[in-house]
Amino acid sequence: MNSLFNRRRFNTLALAAPLGLLGTTGARAHHGWSSFDQTRPLYLQGRVLKSQWRNPHAELVLDVDGMPRELSTLRQRALPAQSASVDREALMKALSLPTRSDREWQVELAPLPRMNAWKVPEIKAGDSIGVIGFTFTGERGDAILRAEYLLLGENAYGLRSAPV
Repeated sequence: MNSLFNRRRFNTLALAAPLGLLGTTGARAHHGWSSFDQTRPLYLQGRVLKSQWRNPHAELVLDVDGMPRELSTLRQRALPAQSASVDREALMKALSLPTRSDREWQVELAPLPRMNAWKVPEIKAGDSIGVIGFTFTGERGDAILRAEYLLLGENAYGLRSAPV
């Protein structure tokens, strides 16, 4: 009886250990919303250098060389409603440009099922996009933007939640 118990315990540990390692590998690179300053929305515009269309969310590397210096026209742009409560008017009123001078930014988009719900076409290297989102408080750390809205030409997509 004791050897059966030990064998079951060993088998459970043998299966759990690799699964635990798999879970921690992706978690280090993923950021929850709490890491980002949601009181200061930023706008980035540029050319996509790299696109990874995969879960847990799509990611881009964006070259922001040639960013606009003025946001007055953009602030008047209409944004689509999302199922989550997002104050679009306040977001656009508070919109600013980053103060840091990084030329390349990593942009975290939504999970693929949400991108599909919005019917976002797959973004590829070379595409020009605009993105509204949030970075770390005080713009400290890596140049990462968590996207709230994605702007592709005349189309705007909400990425916090599903379309209404």
